[in-house]
Amino acid sequence: MIRYQTEPCDDEALYQLLHPWVRNWFKERFERFSPPQRYSIPNVHRGVNCLISAPTGSGKTLSAFLAILSELVSLAEREELENRIYCVYISPLKALGNDIERNLNEPLEGITRLAGRDLGIRVGVRTGDTPASRKQRMLLRAPHILITTPESFAISLTSRGFSKHFQNVRWVVVDEVHALAENKRGVHLSLSLERLSEITEYTRLGLSATISPLEEVAKFLAGRKYGRSLAEVAHDGEDSWRDCWVVDARFEKVLDLKVLSPVNDFIHCSTEELHGNLYELLARLIDEHRTTLIFTNTRSGTERVVHYLKERYPRFTEVIGAHHGSLSKELRFDIEKRLKSGDLRVVVSSTSLELGIDIGYVDLVVLLGSPKSVTRALQRVGRSGHKLHDTIKGRIVVMDRDDLVECAVMLKSAVEHKLDKLRIPQNCLDVLAQQIFGILLDGPTHAEDLYELVTRSYNYRDLSREDFEKVLEYLAGEYSSLEDRRVYAKIYYDRETGVIGKRGRLARVLYLTNVGTIPDESYVTVKSGERRIGSIEESFLEMLRKSDIFVLGGETYKFKYSRGMTAQVDISDGKSPTVPSWFSEMLPLRFDLALDIQLFRSQLNQMFDEGQSKDEVKAFIRSYLYLDERGVESLYRYFKEQQSYAQIPHRKKILIEYYQEELEPGRWKSPIKTWVIFHMLFGRRVNDALSRALAWLISRREDKDVEIGITDHGFYLAYEGSVRVMTAFDLLKERDLRSVLKDALGNTEILKRRFRHCATRSLMILKNYKGQRKSVGRQQMKAMILQHAVEALDERFPVLLEAYREVMEDAMDVAHAEQILNEIRTGQIEIEARNSEHPSPFAFHIVMQGRSDLIKFEDRHAFLQRMYREILGELAEV
Repeated sequence: MIRYQTEPCDDEALYQLLHPWVRNWFKERFERFSPPQRYSIPNVHRGVNCLISAPTGSGKTLSAFLAILSELVSLAEREELENRIYCVYISPLKALGNDIERNLNEPLEGITRLAGRDLGIRVGVRTGDTPASRKQRMLLRAPHILITTPESFAISLTSRGFSKHFQNVRWVVVDEVHALAENKRGVHLSLSLERLSEITEYTRLGLSATISPLEEVAKFLAGRKYGRSLAEVAHDGEDSWRDCWVVDARFEKVLDLKVLSPVNDFIHCSTEELHGNLYELLARLIDEHRTTLIFTNTRSGTERVVHYLKERYPRFTEVIGAHHGSLSKELRFDIEKRLKSGDLRVVVSSTSLELGIDIGYVDLVVLLGSPKSVTRALQRVGRSGHKLHDTIKGRIVVMDRDDLVECAVMLKSAVEHKLDKLRIPQNCLDVLAQQIFGILLDGPTHAEDLYELVTRSYNYRDLSREDFEKVLEYLAGEYSSLEDRRVYAKIYYDRETGVIGKRGRLARVLYLTNVGTIPDESYVTVKSGERRIGSIEESFLEMLRKSDIFVLGGETYKFKYSRGMTAQVDISDGKSPTVPSWFSEMLPLRFDLALDIQLFRSQLNQMFDEGQSKDEVKAFIRSYLYLDERGVESLYRYFKEQQSYAQIPHRKKILIEYYQEELEPGRWKSPIKTWVIFHMLFGRRVNDALSRALAWLISRREDKDVEIGITDHGFYLAYEGSVRVMTAFDLLKERDLRSVLKDALGNTEILKRRFRHCATRSLMILKNYKGQRKSVGRQQMKAMILQHAVEALDERFPVLLEAYREVMEDAMDVAHAEQILNEIRTGQIEIEARNSEHPSPFAFHIVMQGRSDLIKFEDRHAFLQRMYREILGELAEV
């Protein structure tokens, strides 16, 4: 059962729980216990599962480790420490593990000094970077506290010699739970934890930054007492979950958050003014603080900000650094080290510093543009005020009017503690196949027992027996025709007795060299015929559909198809791009935050419909959002213009705009391009699902491809000639969305790439075999061959099923897309269509998103100003 710890323990009672040496060390270092420590230390001492959610710098690590260190010190004093692992600490980042090693050795050195003797408590790191010689030493002298990653933990559980050290583990600490729970690394870890529970009973401790919903994350951490079939028999419901106490200290620190705008009016300012004011604002914020951390949302944005700050303000040249995933590990480590030592005053990062890597004291965090999520915003600004009683100080700098609305509503939700919900993947069949193979390396078992083990995991609590059997059939080689493609049986499965076990002498080596969930990725070569154009990231290729237009090296190209790691294109002069180069890097708007923005739209729409005055509307904005007068005025004008020119789309109304433009103005009988703009502010993942399905139905009915552009605020379809868009939309409302999407995804780049990822995770494609590593290109070529084979073989082949599930549920958000369609069907959401000469103010950025690569920032701003003037001209004529 999941319960909240609501009663804190007072300091004196906590001191009595700790060994005297640990107690004295703590008193030397700290004045008192932090809130998370008061709630959690008694639970750790009693050996009960516990999830601790608190901001950075609130003492989370010691919340988990103080009681553990106290127990180990007691054993050491009595000379009862054994040569085995007592505690496993699991971190998503190797660098974070190294920080924890240092942060544990520091108190151990202090406690050893107070004890006046060598306690012999060993802390060891075991990851992919650990030298083989050090791993060999661990076989003989096991660390009492093992620091590792999810992947290395799974390998250690399977290693012949080292796995014996796990037989009496007492605690497992999972750090940064929020960073693992929402992806397949967390799915993999959940099964590894169930594997460990087969060996020994232990206490699970989870450490997380600000996150929601805590109950579901606690279930993910704790797992169930028993698997699905026994749970169904017992009818226990919530009681089927292992006990776990939740310590909610997410909002213990004071928040000092503001939304800042570099200009008074985003439309009526010049490009030079907007650009100059932005960097002047950043420079002023940097000068006013000792250490500043700036988050952008893309790696290119990070490099651009660093470049301009150095160029405009030479005083920053030696004290600024960039930190993002494309930089080498050595460069990132150097930036972290220099920031912590005080050599750097400002670091600009994309997403790579969101997790709790120790970077020392930061007194200000600046978010440049919306982070698209309330939770992500709080996690980022939580990097400031690293000490217990420090105020969390963050400034959100907005760059346009949509950004202003989004960030203002996000700030309101953050201040009022309304977080968006974490989505935890379910029933990932590729991870299941890999983990089943690993489990069977320990020896044969019965299928029923294995099903029980798997469905104790939160991620597989609803796994059907049919899908479980399909995975066993694949692993057992029952799809015999795949042997022609060099996919061989990895296990045996005796149907009569239900016994399953590993097959092959190389089984253990094969597993150990291919374990993990992070796919290999590489750059894709772009060619036009035999002429090499350049290269793009594979994640960008995933987003492309046939006939999409994109920019590379300043020229526009039309995507045709890909083969292996080569993309074929045609030159496409004069065509507007449909996919901006930064599209694959951009964070998607969270659905919950999107609904909060929609609610605000609804309230303003109602006020305008009721004829309330400008002062009344501005007074409401002022009371509802945490904005200064500049922001209130800008936001009022934006909504008033939209309401005057068109209508305000909101939670209960989808606005569909039609407008046409001449492709060759001035030419007699110029070709006409029609734009159909769907105002659907539900986030890019929802809009991706709906737009793909709609475009596919149009292509089936009319044998015509349409151009698609997707944003968080909506999407557009564009075409020349005549297309019955609303007829296709009406058809979509009648169809099952998942079935339509399955057909639409059939030969897409995203499905091809995701099938490869799933095939490598499920060991259908081996990345490493007999000492040889298969290149990404060869992996992709084999994946294409295997995909065609299994499509002809069985449409419910588990790896194929998982590839479709991953695209629809992880890359897209089909569940919420289905919800929106259902609300349209039942009349809860009204559809309103209108024709106009120009796109409405809310549509500007939806239309602009594709053009952003083709025209410079200055020209984009001029385009927006021209559209604005034309709209005002139309309004003046009315």
